Amino acid sequence: MLKTFRIGGIHPKEQKLSAGNAIQSVPVPGQVVIPLAQHIGAPCQPVVKRGDAVKVGTLIGKAVGFVSANIHSSVSGTVLKIDKTVDASGYRRDAVFIKVEGDEWEESIDRSPDLKKECELSSKEILDKIAAAGIVGMGGATFPTHVKLMPPPGSKPEVLIINGVECEPWLTSDHRLMMEKTEEIMAGISLVMKVLNVDRAIIGIENNKKDAIAKFGKYAKACPGISVEALKVQYPQGGEKQLIDALTGRQVSSGALPISVGAVVQNAGTVLAIYEAVQKNKPLIERVVTVTGKDVKQPCNLLARTGTPASNLIDAVGGLPENTGKIISGGPMMGKALTSVDVPVTKGTSGILLIPSPEAGRKAMKDCIRCAKCVSVCPMGLNPTLLMNLTEFEVWDGTEKNRITDCIECGSCSYTCPACRPLLDYIRLGKSRVIAIIRARKN
Repeated sequence: MLKTFRIGGIHPKEQKLSAGNAIQSVPVPGQVVIPLAQHIGAPCQPVVKRGDAVKVGTLIGKAVGFVSANIHSSVSGTVLKIDKTVDASGYRRDAVFIKVEGDEWEESIDRSPDLKKECELSSKEILDKIAAAGIVGMGGATFPTHVKLMPPPGSKPEVLIINGVECEPWLTSDHRLMMEKTEEIMAGISLVMKVLNVDRAIIGIENNKKDAIAKFGKYAKACPGISVEALKVQYPQGGEKQLIDALTGRQVSSGALPISVGAVVQNAGTVLAIYEAVQKNKPLIERVVTVTGKDVKQPCNLLARTGTPASNLIDAVGGLPENTGKIISGGPMMGKALTSVDVPVTKGTSGILLIPSPEAGRKAMKDCIRCAKCVSVCPMGLNPTLLMNLTEFEVWDGTEKNRITDCIECGSCSYTCPACRPLLDYIRLGKSRVIAIIRARKN
């Protein structure tokens, strides 16, 4: 019997239209706009100015504070300006505008396709290279990876878990990376195991990716301590706490971090980026993005430089369908609607989903019928309808008491609600307010 997590979960239609399509590169645009905040934590401080010449891999934004990540140029050319741009969140953020001139890379970057397994660097040296390269979690959270690989004092990692689940409907970028960069990912796993000083790693892959399970299983046989687990298809199994539960049987307590049960989770794409940073001196300047939708002519997995406008990726799959009603950055469950096709690709852009107009609008909200479906599917064991009501009436002590900060914003509650209530929207609002209250209390 296939493993899965124990609390809640749903099974939306998978719609993995681009799963069998190999990764293709998007041409470098004439201009890129690279936001200085592509991660959780403090935005970068720009270290370039108007008129500066940059190459692919040149540092343009330096991390500020403990939780932050460097930003590098994804192109070669001339800095036009430092100005505001609208990112996927809909907010205006500082960004570096670069006019593209040729494609000259920093000499330190190894662009050869040769696999490099051996690494004589110490754990600290590996960690320093990960930090210097600006690696962040590429499964969507964008938490700075070097910080995640430094467990707090008193905690001891026991197992590294590789997240190859990709449970969001439509998205297939991780699947294609796992199929086309298997050996590089395996080498990256060994590097992370060395940093964490663990002798055990588990690669978790949902059973709708049998080809990836078979391929990783083949390579894992030659790698002591690394195993592959096929998992039941169940959303949101890609959540850290859900994946840990599925693979180890350990449950992370409310408010606690995965390290509290001895686990560290890394996304498959992040591990590939770690390999490239450590063994190839390549900073995180590009990523694979799934561009898909019911009426998209050629659903694809596209390798795009950061700063590339979303419109370029849409053009690469045959253009914007006439009946498009909404453009989502990410997947349909946890993604956010874009306000413009000019929004640039960032380190956290996993997908661009084009939704037809008939399916893009919200249905009219009805009264709650107390069916408790939202409670039964919540993977965190919360009461979504209660949290929505408490948020609506601004009962902040009640929302905090009922663990609103535990919400992983997976959207399972809104998906299953027969009354079409915007549960997740209210919970997101309440969660942000409660987090602000908790921070103010600590200061």
